[in-house]
Amino acid sequence: MKLLIRVDASTKIGTGHVMRCLALAQALQDEGGEAIFALATHAPNLESRLRSEGMKVVHIDVKLGSTEDASETSDLANSCGCQWVVVDGYHFLGEYKRQIKDAGLSSLFIDDYGNSEYYYADFILNQNVYAHEGFYQNRESYTKLLLGTKYALLRREFCQWQEWVREIPPVARKILVTLGGADPDNVTLKVIQALQEVIIDGLEVVVVVGGSNPHYEELLAAVEKSEVSIELRKNVTNMPELMAWADIAIAAGGSTTWELAFMGLPSLLIVLADNQRAIAETLNKIGVSVNLGWHSDVSANCLSQNITQLIKEEKKRSQITKLSQQLVDGDGSSRVLMELEAKKLRLRKVGYSDRKLLWDWANETTVREVSFSSAKIPWKNHVQWFDSMLKNSNCIMYIGVNQDDSPVGQIRYNIEDGDAVISISIAREFRALGYGTKLIWLASEKIFDVTRIKKIHAYIKASNYASIRAFTNAGFLQESKTKVQGQFAIHLVKQR
Repeated sequence: MKLLIRVDASTKIGTGHVMRCLALAQALQDEGGEAIFALATHAPNLESRLRSEGMKVVHIDVKLGSTEDASETSDLANSCGCQWVVVDGYHFLGEYKRQIKDAGLSSLFIDDYGNSEYYYADFILNQNVYAHEGFYQNRESYTKLLLGTKYALLRREFCQWQEWVREIPPVARKILVTLGGADPDNVTLKVIQALQEVIIDGLEVVVVVGGSNPHYEELLAAVEKSEVSIELRKNVTNMPELMAWADIAIAAGGSTTWELAFMGLPSLLIVLADNQRAIAETLNKIGVSVNLGWHSDVSANCLSQNITQLIKEEKKRSQITKLSQQLVDGDGSSRVLMELEAKKLRLRKVGYSDRKLLWDWANETTVREVSFSSAKIPWKNHVQWFDSMLKNSNCIMYIGVNQDDSPVGQIRYNIEDGDAVISISIAREFRALGYGTKLIWLASEKIFDVTRIKKIHAYIKASNYASIRAFTNAGFLQESKTKVQGQFAIHLVKQR
């Protein structure tokens, strides 16, 4: 798949639109696809970030959201061979959307609160916790809605933290301050001033600012005068590590909130723009964050009091962590691509939370009958094996998940001497529906993409005709007949 992503960034617009589009582009890139970013604004630091990620960046000289904008975007998509156009920004209204569709292109519009008078689009994505169908009553009959935090777009660097468990200290002494890429009203300075009034021994603070922040020198001077230990960082690319380091965060109510929720980081939210109000208010209502309100209404004294209170409330921070990690699971980008590509299956890595699921599947009667060892697997043995496999870099395991987010089956690759041996099982309720072939094909292509293995070997009981057929349909060829654990087996191979 090849996407053209039409998005902008500036001090006024902010950087959140580009960063969440980057997350989608990274997920596409990981599947072997390509994304091209079309910008009508100049944001040198962001553009450098995009190019460093292997993304192509093209500038178009148009008025944002105009007829000319839609025309040039459509022409660019067609000339680059992009069937899909992804559009993210509040200046792209109904007529713009109609022009994209009239150009024969498929479209995904990323939205936050239904500000367009009409929606011409194949998909509308609103990743916010308050998203609902009522925003999009005026849409085409074919338009599909992707609503809620299950579709939250998180960048690639967050993926490795899906199984991470946050520790909650009795007193929170590590604070992360992140108020967006631009922060034109310099709310960050107010937070630095408020921190001077927080009387907690051993306080450590990291303040993150974006390349579009016009107040960097002023902030640097304030940090140098600070009586609290504060480190100022610019153009950070390791946000997950900083969020894992911190005990609490002070943040804007924008798209960063989904990253904070995913990392389980208790946060105080300050509303910097109108489109952040609903996010901050809803997260406060469901107990995921503390909403401090509109930035100009929040005094330094109010800030320091709320910071001090959250620092001392271990029970509240623990509850926030639990609720927030239930809200965002990190698979949003994969779900969106699955919809765009009309796939029946997507892959996710196996984690410790899958231990019981895989044990149940492995001990299901039919699975044991077609295995070379038919004896039931004791829980203790499974736990020991499972935990060792997760730590083994030569073992790669995936769960196949359908469009309803139901786990369909598991697939495992044990790698040795440049080749891999595959093992698969499908959940009983999903058998005889073609999922086996799809899972084998999808995972094998993935393995060839992310490793250097040249061959995948499958060993199947000679009497297991259904499994042999699934592998053959997925591109495996019979190599030989052999014996495994004293039983006749068919050896099939798929080559890179």
